[in-house]
Amino acid sequence: MTTTQNAQAGLRHQQIEVDRSSIHVVQSGKSDKPSFLFVHGWPESWALYEQLMIGLSRDAHVTAIDLPGIGLSEGAPSANDKCTLAKYVKSVIKKLSLKEVTLVGHDVGGQVVYAYLHAYPDDLKRAVILNTAVPSIDPWTEVIHNPHIWHFAFHAIPELPEKLVTGHEAVYFDFFFNLLAGPKGVSDDLRERFTQAYIRPEALRTGFEWYRAFTQDEKDNAAFKGKSVETPVLYLRGDKENVDMEKYLTGFRDNGLRHIQGQIIPDSGHFSPSEQPEAVQQALLKFMAG
Repeated sequence: MTTTQNAQAGLRHQQIEVDRSSIHVVQSGKSDKPSFLFVHGWPESWALYEQLMIGLSRDAHVTAIDLPGIGLSEGAPSANDKCTLAKYVKSVIKKLSLKEVTLVGHDVGGQVVYAYLHAYPDDLKRAVILNTAVPSIDPWTEVIHNPHIWHFAFHAIPELPEKLVTGHEAVYFDFFFNLLAGPKGVSDDLRERFTQAYIRPEALRTGFEWYRAFTQDEKDNAAFKGKSVETPVLYLRGDKENVDMEKYLTGFRDNGLRHIQGQIIPDSGHFSPSEQPEAVQQALLKFMAG
């Protein structure tokens, strides 16, 4: 286990060995406080949550990871379906001895949180799913047939995305940052950090493999249908995403999340944790206190 310190931000970086992978972990706050564990999506890294973590560290113990194979986490995961990634997250929680965990996932990370809730229904204190749809959960069919969500199908094609995007990562990622962010946008600093997190061929491939695993995710999530999860769950979306919140909440409730509530983050697009960290922070603290 290797540890370094970012004194200015109060963030501690370390590498831990999990299931034959070296996982990059960032922590702050006091260990005796309730824990938030943050899981990023595509094309992101732990840095999505940096400002949010700094704000929350006064009231909680905060931890974020680079998912296996991404950024400073080395070693591709054994598989890229979200149940397998949930196992890695469970191992991180055990390795770090995190207590009273609220698991927070954005984008693909939110899909991992959903898988975790069903695979380990008694593990978490709370869970938060941000800015995402979940395979096989309504309105999933509507989402994947939306022509504006063309990249789901493109990323699922074997090998071709890697060949076309390699050497053009920043340009490709910028398209999504420009399209999906709200008025505040995604900062140049974050764009650069995210790009660097996927610049290795293995990392770029891993990110696309998350999409190639959607078919397996659909099967896994369909198999969970009928199983009840009592863990309190908060579902957050940005107002600029223009989604029907009740449609998503109904889909989650119909698939076992009995205690889910939703909230819209004002002046935010898809990247709520970095676009509006203060608003997300307040939503998480209110949820933790509820």
